[in-house]
Amino acid sequence: MDAITLQSVTKTYKTDHGRSTTILNNLCIKVSKGSVFGFLGPNGAGKSTTIKIMLNFIRPDSGMVLLNGSAPDRKQARKKTGYMSEKPCIYGNMTLSELMTFKAVMAGIKKASAKPYINNLLERVGLSENRDRPVKQFSKGMVQRSSLALALINDPEILILDEPLSGLDPLIRYEVIELLKDIKTQGKTIFFSSHILNDIEKICDEIAILDKGKIKYTGKIDSISSSKGLENFFVKTLKHDK
Repeated sequence: MDAITLQSVTKTYKTDHGRSTTILNNLCIKVSKGSVFGFLGPNGAGKSTTIKIMLNFIRPDSGMVLLNGSAPDRKQARKKTGYMSEKPCIYGNMTLSELMTFKAVMAGIKKASAKPYINNLLERVGLSENRDRPVKQFSKGMVQRSSLALALINDPEILILDEPLSGLDPLIRYEVIELLKDIKTQGKTIFFSSHILNDIEKICDEIAILDKGKIKYTGKIDSISSSKGLENFFVKTLKHDK
């Protein structure tokens, strides 16, 4: 069984003039368990809409979505899925420790046993020294790392990341990539949407290229010639379609 399945997913929206605009057109994706899957595409391709459908934030007009064999609105799917938004919405007046404890309790972790687990997570994302600072004082990169720690709080089997490395300096980006590689070794599945193609090459096993709501390519990252590189392949795939 695949970790993530999207089968014939279609989504349309009504414009101000009453016309229908197709955002996703018969989208089909399969993500193997324990793999890191890169989801690529230009702005407006439909990547964010796809992720919102995967998380049951919005419903498709037609098609099927399964997370470890369960529909995304089922409790077993939600309980084992972690999500990091491109634009994290975090309670800025809370300290990071308070925020992590709140999320842990919401995830069903007993408060008494949450502290050592939270300390370990903050150590892994490089924020242990900032646990008692209000989040509103954090830089963009620190907010990104906080959001990643929050996404990991329920020890998810599937981790859905939307631009997780945006705003990080090179050292922290390297450390986060190493963390994601470590998460992969634990048998977890990572769905990774990013514009930073170099990061995709470093961590992903498979990729899909989305443009105008349609999949233009899907396959193993190592099937792309190393001489061409992912950036050249990405650009040529989109230009060829045009």
